Amino acid sequence: MRFGVMHDFRNPKRWHMPSPAFYHAMIDQVVVMEQLGYDHVWLTEHHFTDDAYNPVPLTMASALAVRTSRIRIGTFVMLMPFIHPARAAEEIILADILSNGRFDIGVGQGYTHEEFDAFCIKRSERGARLEEGVTLMKRLLTEENVSFEGRFTKVKDMTLMPRAVQQPHPPLWIGARGPKGIARAAQLGANLMATLGPDPAPLYLDTLRGLGRDPAQFKVAQLRMVYVAETDDQAWAEAQHHLWHVFDYYRDVLSTSNDVEGDAAPWPVNRAEDLRGSPLAEEIFVGSPETVARKLDTFCGQYHCTDFIMSTHFAGIDPRLSTRSLELFAQKIMPAFRAR
Repeated sequence: MRFGVMHDFRNPKRWHMPSPAFYHAMIDQVVVMEQLGYDHVWLTEHHFTDDAYNPVPLTMASALAVRTSRIRIGTFVMLMPFIHPARAAEEIILADILSNGRFDIGVGQGYTHEEFDAFCIKRSERGARLEEGVTLMKRLLTEENVSFEGRFTKVKDMTLMPRAVQQPHPPLWIGARGPKGIARAAQLGANLMATLGPDPAPLYLDTLRGLGRDPAQFKVAQLRMVYVAETDDQAWAEAQHHLWHVFDYYRDVLSTSNDVEGDAAPWPVNRAEDLRGSPLAEEIFVGSPETVARKLDTFCGQYHCTDFIMSTHFAGIDPRLSTRSLELFAQKIMPAFRAR
């Protein structure tokens, strides 16, 4: 099992740091992650949020590429409907060159109504835009003199220069939650990225087999919220209000989107202090190294996972605390699960 960490660079008003200081602190954290032996840093994307969610993951990927030398850098996920496939491919190439072949392409179709409304894009087109964008992007990364006439994008005699370090192209991942998206990832020959909820891996692996592809040649990443401190009490005291900020955002956007069964269901808690004793606590990994290791062991028995991705810097938490959490996980938990 490989281990990665997702960074969204959220900087909410309640705990706001000056943006230059905050961004430099988070970049420094990625450097520490590399020293601790983490395999990946994953960069996510949203637009127009009050807490300054990072909207440009490909730009950040290039910034991290020049500060690191070993850790892989990827997007979890780049929102394909909101970027021209040719421009995305060019920025991917730059990140791959600056990292000397350490970049992974993770894409998704997006889900928040606010983003689609702001970009004046029909949300009903998101799956088609993802599929068309990935198809064109792969051609641009692997072919020359590309002409393409799609439903949303047209290009003529296009050859991208320079070329990516990784050939034929950097590894491709697709984030998906619902059955259509999960099957689409397999159909497009991509690795799968998953979040909270029922394990999507069985459907994904079955679809690969049905297409005549070897599931052993593909990877499944699972994202979970993880926070480690010396004791359970300390971990919850440090994390709960920042976790609640994250949950409060997703509670609103997921209930409005209602893409997967259960998204619109009432939440079992209404304040941060109740998180620890709620059903939500069963899905997240907060506690001492011993507690988190037990939860990870249970997780490994229930989910197919080649790449465990952690969200640890919850919005607004002191970067020194989230860095300490990453240190504890790397030193006291990660080694025992490497061979899983």
